[in-house]
Amino acid sequence: MPHRKTRFVLAAAIAGLFAAGGGLAIYHGQAGAAPAAMAPSAATVDVAEVASRAVTEWQQYSGRLEAVERVEIHPQVSGILTAVHFKDGSLVRKGELLFTIDPRPFAAEVARAEAQLAAMEARVAYTASDLARGERLLAENAIARRDFDEKQNAAREAKANLQAARAALKVAQLNLDYTRITAPIAGRVSRAEVTVGNLVAPDSGPVLTSLVSADRIYAAFDVDEQSYLKVVNGAQGQALPVDVGLADEDGYSLQGRLSSVDNRLDSSSGTIRLRALVDNPDGRLLPGLYARVRLGGASQRQVLLIDEKAVGTDQAKRFVLVVGDNNQTAYREVQLGSVQEGLRIVESGLKAGERIVVNGLQRVRPGDPVTPNSVPMGGAAAAADKS
Repeated sequence: MPHRKTRFVLAAAIAGLFAAGGGLAIYHGQAGAAPAAMAPSAATVDVAEVASRAVTEWQQYSGRLEAVERVEIHPQVSGILTAVHFKDGSLVRKGELLFTIDPRPFAAEVARAEAQLAAMEARVAYTASDLARGERLLAENAIARRDFDEKQNAAREAKANLQAARAALKVAQLNLDYTRITAPIAGRVSRAEVTVGNLVAPDSGPVLTSLVSADRIYAAFDVDEQSYLKVVNGAQGQALPVDVGLADEDGYSLQGRLSSVDNRLDSSSGTIRLRALVDNPDGRLLPGLYARVRLGGASQRQVLLIDEKAVGTDQAKRFVLVVGDNNQTAYREVQLGSVQEGLRIVESGLKAGERIVVNGLQRVRPGDPVTPNSVPMGGAAAAADKS
């Protein structure tokens, strides 16, 4: 019995070894087949060459339209407003009549001043002839020197009074003219703040209306310190192009020119105020409208341009996948600039002519082999839409 038991145990052990050996063989066979089954295939991606072009670099800002000239209309004499001669919001010419103040009291003052002037002219004529007689009598010793001095003084006083009467008449005529309030500039008038029948005065009460010029308008915008040093200060007095677009536009339909740069940088915001002058021949541009402004450099420069879709983000870094001659991708960190002509400027990290992945970036990793599908730079979006 002990021998049978020993032979049974030995047979079981040998069977177990054969079973284990078979299992190991199967495992090794599967392990050897796994790498072949899991080997990645080359993904098909859109690849484009880095473009090199001479471009005018544009910086984009937000701003507001401002009037070149703005005038608040105040009365210059007191009186009853008798007429308003314009429609609210209308365009008016320079010198066009806007308001009328009751002219009758001022016309009466002009008549009184004219009468005073006539009296002074008569007084001057009389004292002049009286002085001439006094001179003849003095030559004949027929008049006292004191009497002659009085005649001479009366003539001088009459001339002075005549000048005062002329000045009073000018003031009266000027006040009469002020009863007709005209537009000091051509432009668009606001609404009438005072209606007919109200008493107006130069030192109290609201303004009658306001007037802004309409043929030209400012586009005012704030530029950061770096852009000012690079673009504005770096231009060294050369003319800088400015394009302006309104809120209902996608592009920039208006062209202007840089008109003025403020004399100081706002230290709280780190910006400086610039104004561009834009023609407004039809008067459709109004002060206060929102404006998209782009400021161009004084000259073109050669830059590298890539599609925005080719750029990936790795924490705070920006990168692209460069495709080498062996069609294998490589990680490349890049420094980006502004958007020009729908493409992103690359300041550093790439060279002209290098191939990068522009569509399918999410399907590949650095070091992966790819099947490149060549597309023009900037055409990746169209290719993606077709696929």
